[in-house]
Amino acid sequence: QVQLVESGGGLVQAGDSLRLSCAASGRTFKIYAMGWFRQVPGQERDFVAAITSSGAYTYYSDASKDRFTVSKDNNKNTIYLQVNNLTAGDAALYYCAGASWDSNYDSHSAGSYAWWGQGTQINVSS
Repeated sequence: QVQLVESGGGLVQAGDSLRLSCAASGRTFKIYAMGWFRQVPGQERDFVAAITSSGAYTYYSDASKDRFTVSKDNNKNTIYLQVNNLTAGDAALYYCAGASWDSNYDSHSAGSYAWWGQGTQINVSS
């Protein structure tokens, strides 16, 4: 199968920037696209951004399109999420997810993703 491991979270100050990483291993040829979701306790997991395995297509939520950038390093089977000008509203557990080639892919839908990492936490201090 596919394993996903996130890294790069931490405690930052409002206005700072941060880059999250997600490394994929295992049967990575099964991956059609990878995405980022975030979740705060008591709320649903929200879509943030996604990128196809070729890197040709990227997707963003309305809330993330201005300050978030998703990118991919094919040589490392790793995707990144650059977050600029962090606010308290960005504090969450950020999950990386992978969608397979045989999924009925909807980038914004968590149900499209077959594989998930354990998450990396971003905390923002004011």
